[in-house]
Amino acid sequence: MDAMAFVLALVPILWLVVVLLVFKWPAWKAAIGSFVLSCVLALGVWKLPAGQVATASLEGFLMALWPIVLVIIAAVFTYNLCVKTGAMDVIGGMITSISSDRRLLALLIAWCFGGFMEGMAGFGTAVAIPASMLAGLGFAPIPAVLLCLLANGVPTPYGSIGIPTVSLAGLVGLDSAHLAFVQMAQLAPLYIVVPFLIVLVAGKVEGASVADRLRGVVVPTLVSGLAFTLPTMAVAAFVGPELSVVVGSICALAVTALLAMRAERSGKLDERFHVAVEPHEALTLGAALRAWSCFILIFILLMGTSKLVPFVNSALAPLSSSVQVFSGKNPGTLSFMWVNTPGIWIFLAAIVGGFIQGARPAQMLEVLDATVKQMMPTVITMLSVLGCAKVMGYSGMISSISAFCIGVAGAAYPLIAPWIGAVGTFVTGSGTSSAMLFGPVQKQAADALGTDPYWMVALNMLGVSAGKMLSPQSLAIGLASVRVVGKDAELMRAIIPYGIAFLVVMSIIALGGAGLVL
Repeated sequence: MDAMAFVLALVPILWLVVVLLVFKWPAWKAAIGSFVLSCVLALGVWKLPAGQVATASLEGFLMALWPIVLVIIAAVFTYNLCVKTGAMDVIGGMITSISSDRRLLALLIAWCFGGFMEGMAGFGTAVAIPASMLAGLGFAPIPAVLLCLLANGVPTPYGSIGIPTVSLAGLVGLDSAHLAFVQMAQLAPLYIVVPFLIVLVAGKVEGASVADRLRGVVVPTLVSGLAFTLPTMAVAAFVGPELSVVVGSICALAVTALLAMRAERSGKLDERFHVAVEPHEALTLGAALRAWSCFILIFILLMGTSKLVPFVNSALAPLSSSVQVFSGKNPGTLSFMWVNTPGIWIFLAAIVGGFIQGARPAQMLEVLDATVKQMMPTVITMLSVLGCAKVMGYSGMISSISAFCIGVAGAAYPLIAPWIGAVGTFVTGSGTSSAMLFGPVQKQAADALGTDPYWMVALNMLGVSAGKMLSPQSLAIGLASVRVVGKDAELMRAIIPYGIAFLVVMSIIALGGAGLVL
């Protein structure tokens, strides 16, 4: 029965794989199908009473709505508003004016600015915007997208103000800050390697050897990786996942920009890597601050209400509610922070920043309306995936999957844990969806094997980083941003060696640290 239960429990997930990859259904339709199948199986096979199926589903829906959907809409609204006011054009011009070396530009745009966009908005913006900027500078379309896919993988667990990690921690009952730190401990080597991969790809011009591509930019590349990694890890440990990548990307952007300008002035950069950058109109400090105002305010509000400012954090803590929704045994507890939640602060920052940038209330309402319509498929996907995850968890389907995997893999289970997370993101295109589907499997595996649950659950997000760069959705977003049609297979051939290499390294990290307690 164990093998049969395992196969049946996988049906909602296998449905996703088939209808997304074979029949090319949109994600929201596929997710609804998975949710319905999980309910049918819970009722018919695992004999969960109808009332408990309903309350398990409701618990998933409520968890999706607050805070996940709130943050998603707030983050994308902020980005759309900055596009409407022209602030994004100003920010892009500031970055592209720093250097004319294609390797340094790739670091600044794909790695630093792409990381910032992932941390703030996510949902494809961190691939689409930098890729279109690189293409506008003269990069060939496929390499431009490849660069952004490479850069976008490792920040994904902290995307959209940390939603994948926050959601996963809440689902499996772990502390989000400690989970964020353990994830960074696993990801740190890749954070150092990725900038070098970006430089090597960006420097791939005729006649340039690997040594040529690195010459003159080794120090900026190494420091860029360190400047991203160390602050991200520190913020994850002491504040939490929400601002980890935002702070890390800002630090990396500042340090990389300084070193790029220094390298530019040195006159020692190889002319083969020169690109013609159109001069931009000089900006005043006031104009620059206006362009960045929404993001500056988000940073101030989220940091100012975090645990780093305990008197503010403590004062806002009572403005919350806790409720048990599931009507069966061992129900979870949902906590709703009505004020001190990222979505509220992001909306407030966007509105104030929008006024600073000259947006009228009618324009903001127009952008908000368009954003809600734009994100409705994602909202439906999140509701369905969270509902599915809760039904699978309470019915025992997750236990059936984890028990079978542990029975087959035994002590070597950590080797495959990142691959499971990668599959989830490859199929759904979402780190959050992968976390919701497979995070509970990893937690139960940790409990069964007696290993640190933080390490094992973090391995799912480690794999997410590889799955994100390989996901057909990520590829489609990137190609659309550079206006290329029909090159999906060519792009997949370009990115897949990196993805497989990442997964092999992740398996080594996973098994090597399985006995650690961080």
